[in-house]
Order: sequence, then C-alpha cells, then structure tokens
Amino acid sequence: MKINRKSILKAQISLGSGLLMALSLPAAKAQTTYELNEGWLCKKASTVQADGVKMSQASFATSGWEKATVPGTVLTTQLNNKQVPDPFYGMNNQRIPDIYKVGRDYYTYWFVKDFKEAAPQGNNQVYLNLRGVNYSSDIYLNGHKLNARLHKGMFLRQRYNITKWLAKNGSNRLAIIVHPPDVVGNPNGGQGGDGTIAKGVGLQYTAGWDWIQPMRDRNTGIWDKVIIEKTGAVAVISPHVITLVPGVRQPEGPQAPAIIKVAATVQNPTAQAVTGTLRYTIADGTVSKKITLKPSSSLDVQLDDYVLKNPKLWWPNGYGEQNLYNLRVEFLTADNKVSSKEDIEVGVRQITTNWNEKTESRQVNVNGQKIFIKGGNWIISDAMLRFSDMRYDAEVRYHHDMNLNLIRIWGGAIVERPEFYKACDKYGLLVFQDLWGSGDCNGRWVDPMKAEDQWTRRKYPDDHDLYMRSVSDQVKMVRNYPSLALWCGGNEITPPQDILAALQDTVFPKLDPTRWFVSYSNSELMSRNVLGGNGDGPYGIQPLSVFWDFKTFPFNSEVGSVGVSDYTSLKRFIPKENMVAPEFDASTGKSKVDSVWDYHKYIGYDGFIDKYGKVKDAEDFANKAQLVNYDQYRALMEGFSSHMWDWYTGVIIWKTQNPWTAMRGQMYDYYLDPNACLYGLTNGSQPLHIMYNPGDGMVMVANNTFKTHTNLMIVAKILDLEGKETPITQVFADVTPTTTKRYLSVKKQLDEVAKDKGAFLVLQLQDHTQKIVSENIYWVADAKGEYSGLKSMAASKVTATAKKVANGKVEVTLTNPANAPLAFFNRVSLVNSNTKERMLPVFYNDNYISVLPGTSKTVTINYDPKLHTATPAVTVSGWNLKETSIAVN
Repeated sequence: MKINRKSILKAQISLGSGLLMALSLPAAKAQTTYELNEGWLCKKASTVQADGVKMSQASFATSGWEKATVPGTVLTTQLNNKQVPDPFYGMNNQRIPDIYKVGRDYYTYWFVKDFKEAAPQGNNQVYLNLRGVNYSSDIYLNGHKLNARLHKGMFLRQRYNITKWLAKNGSNRLAIIVHPPDVVGNPNGGQGGDGTIAKGVGLQYTAGWDWIQPMRDRNTGIWDKVIIEKTGAVAVISPHVITLVPGVRQPEGPQAPAIIKVAATVQNPTAQAVTGTLRYTIADGTVSKKITLKPSSSLDVQLDDYVLKNPKLWWPNGYGEQNLYNLRVEFLTADNKVSSKEDIEVGVRQITTNWNEKTESRQVNVNGQKIFIKGGNWIISDAMLRFSDMRYDAEVRYHHDMNLNLIRIWGGAIVERPEFYKACDKYGLLVFQDLWGSGDCNGRWVDPMKAEDQWTRRKYPDDHDLYMRSVSDQVKMVRNYPSLALWCGGNEITPPQDILAALQDTVFPKLDPTRWFVSYSNSELMSRNVLGGNGDGPYGIQPLSVFWDFKTFPFNSEVGSVGVSDYTSLKRFIPKENMVAPEFDASTGKSKVDSVWDYHKYIGYDGFIDKYGKVKDAEDFANKAQLVNYDQYRALMEGFSSHMWDWYTGVIIWKTQNPWTAMRGQMYDYYLDPNACLYGLTNGSQPLHIMYNPGDGMVMVANNTFKTHTNLMIVAKILDLEGKETPITQVFADVTPTTTKRYLSVKKQLDEVAKDKGAFLVLQLQDHTQKIVSENIYWVADAKGEYSGLKSMAASKVTATAKKVANGKVEVTLTNPANAPLAFFNRVSLVNSNTKERMLPVFYNDNYISVLPGTSKTVTINYDPKLHTATPAVTVSGWNLKETSIAVN
C-alpha cells in the first residue's frame, strides 16, 4: 500500500466539529491537567445491547459491570478481577484463552468512566487526550460520538476538544469501545508467531518470541494515559526545543555559549481571532513574539534563538553531570493572561555521529567528545504494559548502576513513554530508538513458521499511511528529551521502501532534524566488518577468551549470553515440583530441561556450570550460575573495551532486562531483583578500570573518561585457595582519555600457581594517595579448566555489620581477618525483618563481592522508604559462607 504523501507529510491537525485528531498531544505538562486513572468500569462488548450514544449517558445503568484497570489491557483487568491466573507464573499462561482461537470478540470491551468537569467559562477550552489505545476505538461523551470514524493505531494518540459536550451540571460520562488488532497472528512458536501480527502498526512480541510466550489478548485495551487538559482560548501544541553546543567541550569548567532554538504550534479553536504573545523562558532569558491567530486555525511559530551563556551541559552516564534546565513555552493573551503553557526539562547538549575509518563503524559524539557506547537492549518494561514511574526509574537506574551509557529500544515493541525518557535524562542513558518492525516478522529471512512469503511480509504493515502518521506523532512526543540520541527504522530490517524514503527525506528532516536516522539496527551504515557486511550476536554462553580475542562487528547492536537469576528469584515463578536443575550431556551437547524452565525460555549453560562441581539440585545450580553470569558479562564488556577505537566504537548487550519471567538475557529479573550479571557488568564497565585478558594474561587499563590519569599504581598479585599471597608486580602507569592501554602479562606466573587447584588473580589500580580506584578479583581455573580448589575451599571467617546512615540508606561492612581464606563471592540482600523476603527494588553500589584477607569492604544500599515501610534487615551469603542475618543498627 502506497503512502498518501500529502496527507501525512503536512502532519497538520484538522479543526472542526469539536474534533482535534491525533498528531498533536503535548509531550510536556500543560497548564492544567489531570489523569482519568481510577473508577473505570468495563464489560465484554458482545454482552452489551446498547450503543455508545446510550452508554455514555448518565441514565444508562452500569450495575453489574466489572472494575476496569485503566491505563491497562483487558488481560490486566481480568487478572486484577481474578478471572485468570497470573500468566507469568509456571504454566498459567497456557490456561488463558488465546485470541487466535477464541476470536477478537472475546477481548473486545467497553470501558466507561464517570468524571466531574464543569463546562468552562468564556473562551476557555477542555480537551480529552488519549495517549494510547490498542488497537481501534470509538469514543463517546455524554451521548455524543467524538471521532468521525473508527480510530485505528496503537501508537497514534487522540486529542478531542470536548468543551461543548461537557454537561452543564459537571457530571460527565465517557464510553470507549476497544477492539483488538485487526490481525492477531497465530502464536505457532515462531518469532512473532506466524508473523501476521506485523500487519498492524503495533507490538510484535505479543504473538510470542524466543524470550517470551504470547500475550493472550495481544495487549488490547486503553493501555496508556487518559488525560483531561484545560486551557484558555489558545493552546500551545508540540513545542520543539533544539540545543546546539558548538566545539569540543569538557564536563567541568567555564563553557562557551550554547544556542537554544524553540518552535511551537499554537491553536485557536474559537470563532474569534486572538492576538497575543508566544514566548519561552530559560534560565534568566526570555524570547517572545507577538502573533494573531485567525478563528479556527493553527499556526507553526519559530521563535528567535537564545544564546545561553556558560551553560551547564548534559552528559551521558560516566562522562559528566546530567544537568537539566526548565524551559517554559506559553501563550499570553492581549490582557497578559496565560492561556496555555508547556514546561519542558531541557538538557543542553549536542549529539552527532560520524564514520570511524579505523573501526569502520559509526561513532557517537556528545558535545564534541567521542563516547564509547556501552549499551543494553531493552524490550519493554512490562509485557502486559503495566507501566509506572517507579518501575521506569528503577530499571533505568539499574542501567546507570551498570555503568552503561545507552539503551536501545528494540523494534518489536514501542516508542518508549515520556516517563521512560525522563528517567534516561535523569540517569544519563542515551537512547537508540527503533521504529516498529523486525527482520523476523517483516521478511528478512525465509521462515517456515511464517504464514506469508518474504515478498508479502516485506510490505507489512498493511496501512502505510497509518504507520507514517503514527511515526510523526511519536516523534513529536519524545523529541525534546536530551537522552534521545538515534532513530532507527527497524530491528534488522528497513521499513518498506516508500516508508523509508518518507522518513529519510521528509519526516525526520522536518520534525527532528538534528538526530541521526539509521535505516535498520545492524545496517552497514552503522557497522561494517572485514567482509564488508554486518550483523549481530553471538547470543549464547561463550568461553571468556572469545569476548577478548574474537573480532566481531565493530558496532555490535546485539551480543549477549545467559541470565538465570538466583534461587530466591526462581521460586517466585517456578512451582516447587518443577524446581529441577537442567542436566547437561557433554556427549550430545544438549540439556535435559524441566517443562516450566523450557516454557520460560531457559537457554543452556552447557558445561560451564559443571566446572564448579556436579550440581546437587536447582538451588545449587542457580548459585553456581551466578559465578558464570558474573564472569560472562564482566568478560563481555572488558573484551569490547580492550579494543575500543581499534576494533569497536560500541557494543549493546542482548539483552539487559525481561518484561516477564524469562530465564535468559537479564541483569535483573521481572521483579526487579538483580543477579550477578548486573554486578559483573558493573565491574567490567567501570569508567576507569583495571582488567586482564584470560587468553594472553595481559593486564590492561581502560579509561572511559575525558581525563588523563597520571601517577597511578598497578598492583598485581595471586592468592591461593588458602589465602596465601604471591606478589607479581607493582608498576606506575599513566592513561590518556578514552583509551585502553596494555601493560604486562601475568600469564606465566598465574598458570604456575593455578595449575593444581586454581587461584585468584587480584588486580588493583591505586591513585597517588594509595587509595584503590579499581579492583578486580578473578577466579582462575586449574590446568584442566576446572575450579577444583573452589569445591573444597575453607569456610569464610568474614564478619558483617549493618547500620542505617540516612533515611533509605544502609551501609553493610564485611571484614575478613588476616590469615583467613578469601571471603569469596558474597551476596548482600536487604530484607524485610519480619518476613525475611527481599525488599525490591533496592540498589547496591556493588554486590557478589569478594573480600581479601586482612581487609574490609562496604556495600552501600539505597531504597525508597516510602515504598518500603517495614523495618529492614540484611542477609549475607557467599560461596564459602552460609547465609546469615544481620540486624540494621
């Protein structure tokens, strides 16, 4: 289907009949807004005899209707009403009717909401804004249908002027019928099921993927916010802020000026012309322009630039502060009254990309400085679209704590919500935002699981016009967030050619001209290997040397490993009878896996677990898996960092989170409980980091900062299993900004000490005060490649104390006496002192830590005391330490 270019590319908003269609919902908080998020009722549409006109009138009885969750999906409402079991537990998802079998009517629902809002006085206006309905809907208010035709599109927002339809007594009723996607797809086990889910402009994972089971209702519902907005006669719509930071900047010290550019659309739905002033303020500066709006008209206004002196700049995580300014755009009427305003948090920064000839890949620059990309792939916060500010903040904070600087939003999900971007602004995570499409569903490969051939799938979605209008709308929604760095046409495949041409030639040049748009995630314009092509992976468990010595794609958009969480996590979603450890058969290279583990997408650890000793049970398996997890992700980031600007300009891990209870590719579980993957990655991603290559034994220092670090001391020593120390060397070192430097090999000495039972390699980087600025403790296998010494390691003698140092902050100190063995791989957990259950989410500055003989380490724990009101306690357990509980003093 070809695009009607004129209708889309103008991206204009029609006015008339009290209706303002999509493409215009403000991305920032308007003058007076509130959400309709409580008191909704719903009923299956097939059981309702009346139409929307009758249902949206107060006289229509809703007795017997069910309580509805809005924002939310039909399945979320059913779950909250205890009509279905938790689909994330065990095999429960198989007990829920799938829409492909029961039909679309089964999940077609009416939603009704009564709310108070009096008709405004004078020329004041009231708008109804729906930020996301999946998939099509009709909207009625007080007996009037608001939309002229069925509204379609999961990502196309809706905005209606409801001023003249508000009840005189202020008691209003809203009725919305929501239909599922037109084509729901057969969940046949393929990536996106049979692929036909991609015929619509919506989510693709909902028909199942290799990391998730199908969402039975395909996420039908009023899934995003419903907002009432009140303005004066004129509304400010879709303001656009661009910041230009010329030159090469440093995070600290005086700054040359930056340039602020602001544009906005203003709308006058009234029957009279309105004259007033459009202005914006930032810091101590104000820029304004007097304008006159004709009746029932809108106007795009470009305001004069503002020169911001000595700006406080916004930087990615690890490179500088995330400074934010409040910028207000407002329209003032002739009598100097505010008619409408938008408050926007602005990060003053400039992002550019260029081709790195050395690596043959794309290089990302912020404020003139090159940034080595250390990223994580993100699907969606919750597979059932149960979003919250708290969850967004916690998940993005985990990425910050892992010392990552980018999150890529995968193309089978959504353009992420403003609340997600707000968290990324706060924590300094750049965002690589895919548009909707995947190589699996959209035809890149021959796939016998797909219902249609590649040529047909290549044309998905069916409605190109809807796709383009949705893109334009979503760009306007998120373009002001400084964390947004790159736009991408799709996951591993471009959109259809007519869509791609419009995106490249018109949409992004017009709506977001300063960000780079790449046609697909592993495009040759992003990265090119020695054979002239590009790709991604590998995805499974690897020998550690592979991450260091095997040259993969120079900007790898997806590379990852395993990710089973610990036993405490597994118990949350695996029934007791299914808590059976996988059994790996080295002769066949396959594992025998319990049905629930398999349903939750377990991928094998192969023989890596066995190197720590024969597994006793599921708990033992999960504990040993954490050692493997830590090693895998530390080595992954260290290996890529060791070749930055030589082989690589960036790497993005597949993947760092799961939107349901899966068992692969996650640094923390669905319940926001971190596992050892997170802390291995935290270690390997340190901005200033000492490390060693397990292949050639080379000790290196990676410096992912803009500072030159001089007069550092490298300390290398070996610790045997009893705690006896063998010094290797101490050597002074200097390291220049954004580089990795090789120093010496410890392979010969390490192999000699480790050959019988294994050993520990201790690397420290000390500053001129002899303070340790980076420490790395590696456990090294014996000559046979096994960790034989760990199997018989003496019990730890470590002691622990915990004290509350501030509201929501606890410090736990682990002390290991001299002449004791290493206190190895200790997990610290904050728990409810009464139930002994872990408090979640909680943030640890480090975990799974090892404490050298004669030393102490302190773990700092932060939590939200408003979320966690119970008295906390602490548990500590380790490889050679039985779990012990400690009171918090």
